Amino acid sequence: EVQLVESGGGLVQPGGSLRLSCAASGFTFDDYAMSWVRQAPGKGLEWVSAISWNGGSTYYAESMKGRFTISRDNAKNTLYLQMNSLKSEDTAVYYCAKPSHTIVVVTTAIEYEYDYWGQGTQVTVSS
Repeated sequence: EVQLVESGGGLVQPGGSLRLSCAASGFTFDDYAMSWVRQAPGKGLEWVSAISWNGGSTYYAESMKGRFTISRDNAKNTLYLQMNSLKSEDTAVYYCAKPSHTIVVVTTAIEYEYDYWGQGTQVTVSS
């Protein structure tokens, strides 16, 4: 059974940092690129970042460039998102998502591009 379990969310002040983790199981982790997608209150899904199967290529939404860093540890089957210089508009539930196809890097929030999602972790940026 495929499982994606996010952790690391919480309440942080503007300008602060958080590191999200996504523990993956039930599939061959290093066969797949992975993505982070978020959903702010009252809004739709927004793609955040993606990483290739081996971590050699990373991709970011424009508003995250320079502030967020995606990484992965294939030996631990874990995906990470380091978030720095957080802003109130980063407040959202953050999901890790597994693309439906091996190797393909998905840089959208289109739901059918992914076949599994984690339960999400809440990030709240507020003073």
